[in-house]
Amino acid sequence: MHPVIHKSPRKAWPHVLHRMVRTVRTNHLFHQGQHLLVAVSGGPDSMALLSLLDCLRSNWSLTLTAVHCNYGLRGSESEDDQEFVRARCTERNIPLHVQRFHVLDRRKPSSLQAVARDLRYQAFAEIAEQCGANRIALGHTADDQVETILLWLLRGTGLTGLSGIPPFRDNIIIRPLYETGRQEILTYLQDAGLLFREDSSNAKPLYLRNRIRHELVPILNRLAPASRGAFCRLADICREDDRYVEHQAATLFSSAVKWEPGGGWAIDRGLLLDVPRALQRRGIRNLLRKSLNQPYTFGLRTIDRVIGIAAKGKSGSRLDVIGGHVMVNDRQLRFVPHSERIMSYDLQQPAILEHRMTVPGTLMWPGTGQRLHVQLEACRQAPAPPERNQIVVDADRVSQPLIVRRWSPGDRFQPCGMHGHSKKVQDFFTDLKIPRTVRSRIPLIVAPEGIVWVVGYRQDQRWLPTAQTERCLVFTAEDLSLKEGTE
Repeated sequence: MHPVIHKSPRKAWPHVLHRMVRTVRTNHLFHQGQHLLVAVSGGPDSMALLSLLDCLRSNWSLTLTAVHCNYGLRGSESEDDQEFVRARCTERNIPLHVQRFHVLDRRKPSSLQAVARDLRYQAFAEIAEQCGANRIALGHTADDQVETILLWLLRGTGLTGLSGIPPFRDNIIIRPLYETGRQEILTYLQDAGLLFREDSSNAKPLYLRNRIRHELVPILNRLAPASRGAFCRLADICREDDRYVEHQAATLFSSAVKWEPGGGWAIDRGLLLDVPRALQRRGIRNLLRKSLNQPYTFGLRTIDRVIGIAAKGKSGSRLDVIGGHVMVNDRQLRFVPHSERIMSYDLQQPAILEHRMTVPGTLMWPGTGQRLHVQLEACRQAPAPPERNQIVVDADRVSQPLIVRRWSPGDRFQPCGMHGHSKKVQDFFTDLKIPRTVRSRIPLIVAPEGIVWVVGYRQDQRWLPTAQTERCLVFTAEDLSLKEGTE
């Protein structure tokens, strides 16, 4: 008689693990036996991701390595986050790499958040190569997808922005939780008795994404409880359409463009104008990005002006854009890159201009010959009142890129001294009796949130520093050359 062996029943997988596995399999994010580098901040999403992947480790023969980024922006809180992650990885016997950054020392033409993102993605790639990881797993959720789409939507995006966060990028970045909601994550952590850290900056209303998360998304959820799923479906649809348009543009332009030394290029005007507008825009944007070897997001205004000069510009016409200028002859549209960072100017030719302003950085505004400068500084005391040639802005209340451009019909801002009332820039100029011939040459510094400064005249009061301001952007304009209006 043989002894009866009672097998303990297999512990049921939690709902979120089933969902994650379905996402992984549907999108082919990773396979059994692979090595995953898991980005762990200590927040709920990354802690849930680490736990769920650990649940799969044995059955899927996975190798897990964790990476934590410490930017040192929140003092002891950042250090506590690092030690918390280290302790959790030690408990699970998962090797941990800690990467420390000094973000404020980096000179990048983008916001602090963008700088931090670029740094950590670069670090992830380097560590993945060092440890032999096949994939880099990030903890973005379906709620992050919704916030990203809304963020881009408010900026007037096209298909690329509406595509949101992809589940699989660059053949190495994966997001196994991108179909899982934030509340599901929190419920899982609570049921499993798992701890996590709260990032205090996520509650600050200074960042546009936080305002979308805490103010706009709850309204949408009340109006349409299924809105999150709808946004995620929208992203999937737009991603496929975007991929198709991108392929069509690449096919058409690859054989039509003649590349020149130094990154310049030329294309036949007639051929460009014969293709649909959507492909014109996509093709010109991609050509500019490739020639400058930079992932700049050229705005629709700039792209349409380039197409406009190709369609209607007389031979010899020229338009300045970021990193160079485009010009036309009888047959071709050409792009000529600038060899220097500071752009030349011509006071006799106030063309339609739009330039990106780096932080910190200096540029020449071609319309007036003004030298515009911006510097990031710590706000250790109450800032001085704004002057005609210098203003101070709360750096955490405006995002980037910062654009310097001329005014456009419909532009509005909230001038300091008007107690929160908005005013059209055109009416502002009229009140100051600024001649029409001068208005088009006055530079505006503009953030994605709105106008920051009508240079030399008035700043927007929405971005003024407060007692809680920790970092400031100081803008300075030198060598004013226009005849000023009467206050």
